[in-house]
Amino acid sequence: MLCHRFLKWAFSCVFFSSFSHAANTTEQAEDLTCPIPSYAKVMEATDMLPQDFIQITSNQAYIEKNRIAKFDGNVIMSQNGQSIKADSLAFNRETSSLDASGSIHFQSDGVNVFAEHLNADKQNQSTTLSQASYQLSSNPGHGGAGIIHINADGSLSLIDSTYTTCLGESPDWQISAGKIYISEEDNVGEVYNAVVRVFDVPLLYVPYFNFPVTNKRKTGFLYPKVGSSSNVGVEVEAPFYWNIAPNMDATFTPHYMSKRGVLLNSEFRYLHDEQRGQVNFEYLNRDKALTGRAGEKSRYLGRIQHFGTFDDNFRVYVDYTTISDDNYLVDIGSKHYNSSDAYLYQISELAYFAKDWQLTAKVQDFEVLGNHIQSYRTLPQIEFDGAFDLSSFNGVFELYSEVSRFTNQDSTMPEADRYHVEAGMTFPIATPAYFLNSEFKVLQTNYKQDNLARDSKLSESVSRSLPKARVHGGIYFDRAMSKDGYTQTLEPQLQYLYVGDQDQSDIGIYDSAPLQDDYDGLFRDRRYSGLDRIAAANQLSWGLTSRILDPQSNEIFRASVGQINYFDAGKTTDNRGLIVDEETSALAADVFFQLNQQWQFSGDIQYDTHDDQTNKSQFSIDYLPNRKHTIQLNHRYIRNVSTQTLEQLSLLGTTQVGQNWQVVGRVTQDMRENRSLESYLGVQYESCCWAVRLAYHRHINTTIDDNDIDNQNRKTFDSGFVLQLVITGLSGKKSSAAAQDMLNSSIFGYKKPYFLKN
Repeated sequence: MLCHRFLKWAFSCVFFSSFSHAANTTEQAEDLTCPIPSYAKVMEATDMLPQDFIQITSNQAYIEKNRIAKFDGNVIMSQNGQSIKADSLAFNRETSSLDASGSIHFQSDGVNVFAEHLNADKQNQSTTLSQASYQLSSNPGHGGAGIIHINADGSLSLIDSTYTTCLGESPDWQISAGKIYISEEDNVGEVYNAVVRVFDVPLLYVPYFNFPVTNKRKTGFLYPKVGSSSNVGVEVEAPFYWNIAPNMDATFTPHYMSKRGVLLNSEFRYLHDEQRGQVNFEYLNRDKALTGRAGEKSRYLGRIQHFGTFDDNFRVYVDYTTISDDNYLVDIGSKHYNSSDAYLYQISELAYFAKDWQLTAKVQDFEVLGNHIQSYRTLPQIEFDGAFDLSSFNGVFELYSEVSRFTNQDSTMPEADRYHVEAGMTFPIATPAYFLNSEFKVLQTNYKQDNLARDSKLSESVSRSLPKARVHGGIYFDRAMSKDGYTQTLEPQLQYLYVGDQDQSDIGIYDSAPLQDDYDGLFRDRRYSGLDRIAAANQLSWGLTSRILDPQSNEIFRASVGQINYFDAGKTTDNRGLIVDEETSALAADVFFQLNQQWQFSGDIQYDTHDDQTNKSQFSIDYLPNRKHTIQLNHRYIRNVSTQTLEQLSLLGTTQVGQNWQVVGRVTQDMRENRSLESYLGVQYESCCWAVRLAYHRHINTTIDDNDIDNQNRKTFDSGFVLQLVITGLSGKKSSAAAQDMLNSSIFGYKKPYFLKN
């Protein structure tokens, strides 16, 4: 009893300082690749003990002169979830200190420390361990130190220490430092006088750097990237991340290019309530690769993106990009667009959504790259789109109205105001066995065109009134194929479309472009996007689709074929604006077949039965054995693209070799010119604590005519490599060198279908 009162009086507050690394330990550990060692509890928690109560067990215990309490032999002391295991332990009442020695195991929720000696000081509220090794509980970080101080605020100070997140006694990488400071509360690890060793070879000396100790975002430098290409020469990127606030951050990246100079790249992101967006700006003061006046000009790219909703009904959307010159993407490149892109999309939109209608106001432009006819911009365009249920007529009254102002950067081009109203009734019928949709509308459009040339065929004022009737129906048949639960469907459909005929040659082309003539296009109600051209129609479209569904109703096979029959061939125009003399359109078909979970085939074709020629086709074969391996072979053919025929064959794939290696490759061949358009090979090694990525690329340059930029010295092909080393545990992010990232580096990336002429 005397011993108990002595201990409670002397050390109920000094046992040792709280160490808080274990906040959200389980959740964070699940995101990490390297396993975190687990240690048995030094002493199981006892719910019967009061808060701050000290529990001690030992083989022997005694008190010297009512001043020092000593414990020897398998000593275990616990308080508030923290424990010490030692060979011997002593409390000094006068100095308010604790000393432990011999095979010490210090354990808290945030760290396990093994040491030869421990001292806890009540006055400083700190604990010191010597000749120690440690293992963090919230991540795989571990190492050793001559001295470890556990400070009153729960932070760690490690003197003559090492740190790594790799496993084993001989880690792949390790930091040796004069001092390391770690605080999970501040999400910071600070290193002083550090030597970074890779495979025990000194690689880099750094007087100071810091790193996050959790997966939370933190201000600091991110991993650099080193590469080379014939366009920019040797390049080095060193991004700096600024965690401004929980809802906003910024990244600044100096990008050194030996042939061109230093590009400053900045990105600002924000998130507030229902609003989110980012601002990007890339700036190169003077391009060393350019000569004459062009070399004196600054080159830049700027982009603003914003999306938000407010008051439940309003939505705002902004996406605006601009560049200094048309060849910026070709010469320097950007993550925002591919080097093969021929335009920049610019739009600002505000929309209001009600129950039966919506109102949209927007300004829109395409910045076309190169010496091409400039596209028109809408400044502004206001749209009303409503659908009002008329149950007494078993139909829906639809009203679409639009007011647009079209302007052009070219002062010699015509400009126009367009007013359009489209009103009518639709009668939808839909059941599980069939559907039948009928619509009858009137399309009224008025134009006020100005800035017309003297010899222009356009009229200053145009009024166009067109009737439209459309009936579209289909039937759904199905039958059981076998006792295994497979089902086959047969889905015929017909559409009759009538649109009045009117000469539209006195109307300019402001936002119209031909739509695709694929299978789905057979059942559209118009051949053009926009309203400047509404093609006359008196036609019947037919289509037939058959599917095979597995017992879970998953589609494993689909085949569709269809065609349009023209009743007034001489009054119908095709997607190039030419008069159609034939009685039928090209035959359109598509097919999809999933042989099993690994193999699938898809394709579509438009075949001209009159000329016995293929207008357009695309086929792909995919082999997907698992998430680690992907192979795709695809072929694309288009006849008469700007008077040329396009035919390309691509092979791409990713594979994982063993547990650590990934290989990514892509080859695209121009079958007409018999030359390679793109070659890409990426190799990545990734362990649980570091990754390295090496990629080589060679692709054809897209040379855009630009009076301000000299194209004579531009090479036909751009080739080079990229090298990136990622050390897991020194950043809040996991390795970004994933196979999908490497595959997305291809110049043939996904294109948004803003231009519908392709």
